[in-house]
Amino acid sequence: MITAAHIAIILLVGLPLAYLGLLSILACFARPDASRNGGRRRRFALVIPAYNEESCIAETVGSALAITYPVDAFDVVVVADNCTDRTADRAQEAGARVIVRFSEHERSKGHALRWAFDRLLAEGYEAFAVCDADSTMSTNFLQVLNDTMHRGAGAVQCSDLVKPAPGAWSSEATRAGFLLYNVARPLGRMVLGCSAGLRGNGMGFTAATLRRVPWTAFGRAEDLEYGLILLLNGIAVRFAPSASVVATMPTDARNAESQRARWEGGRYPLIRRYAWPLLRESVLRRSFRLFDAWTDLVTPPFTNLMLLAGAGATADLIALSIGLTADPVFVALWLVACACGIAHVVFGFASAGKLAELMALMKHVPFYVLWKVRLYARITTTRDPQGWVRTTRERPTMAEKL
Repeated sequence: MITAAHIAIILLVGLPLAYLGLLSILACFARPDASRNGGRRRRFALVIPAYNEESCIAETVGSALAITYPVDAFDVVVVADNCTDRTADRAQEAGARVIVRFSEHERSKGHALRWAFDRLLAEGYEAFAVCDADSTMSTNFLQVLNDTMHRGAGAVQCSDLVKPAPGAWSSEATRAGFLLYNVARPLGRMVLGCSAGLRGNGMGFTAATLRRVPWTAFGRAEDLEYGLILLLNGIAVRFAPSASVVATMPTDARNAESQRARWEGGRYPLIRRYAWPLLRESVLRRSFRLFDAWTDLVTPPFTNLMLLAGAGATADLIALSIGLTADPVFVALWLVACACGIAHVVFGFASAGKLAELMALMKHVPFYVLWKVRLYARITTTRDPQGWVRTTRERPTMAEKL
């Protein structure tokens, strides 16, 4: 009985790590479609939801206006949502169209997006792109979205990356996580024919998709939820890695806490709500896509899995050395699980073309692990705020200004 429970624990940790390792290996064989500048140019609304972003909105609007796409075929629309600063003025001065929204009770990015989509759909836009207010876009952003939609995609996710901040362990550890979660895993899923899921930043939708499946995700992980809703309605998200958005993350770990708490905490309500429907429908429809989405939803954060695998291997190794157990198989299984996790990182970075940066980024991991332990303690003892929680923006250094 004890042996069976022991093996079950190893499998609960090891199987997710094995699947992540497989995705990274498959990612190395992904062959993304190249942008061909072909097909009809859809008329886009590039939507930038913003809540008190006066310090960075002008740069984001400037990046959007610099996109290489016919100027008469897209509009940059900033949704100034419940702002109490000069976000709307700064966005308009930078050249964006600004629509202002105030709501006392519906205060979230999801509500802002639904409100904007409803109004812009009525104006005849054929497609929509979404970018966060603290991000810059590659110049081919809209062209890649257009080409991917021309090939039949109703929803598209581009590479969602983090701006390098050498020396800032919090931002750099997040950048490493984004490379694995937002690039390597979607590339692997591309090979398997699965949905890439939505990441909130750098995503696009056809008007037909938003009419068929209106935006109804209003929680803290609204992007993840809407991606699941689309998939349950038969619409997979296509990954388009050749275009990218690059976000600026806080370099001070204290300023990153609210953002990470929102990401981590927002996932648990979705597990309660969607885990069973995804698993049930994957069986009824015989759909590996839905099973993969279920796997992605219920898989714990990678750092947590590796900590558990390392702790399990250490505990069983100690038990073996002092004679509490005579079976080295358990140690071997834990080590295999750890090896799968290492494969996920190495092949994942290789598939993203960032293998040369691996060692530089990995040196920040110990600080990140200790920070996450502290963060989990805070999440479990503090009531999560509702609504749109804005991440604290940091003033640029003199070097960044120059």
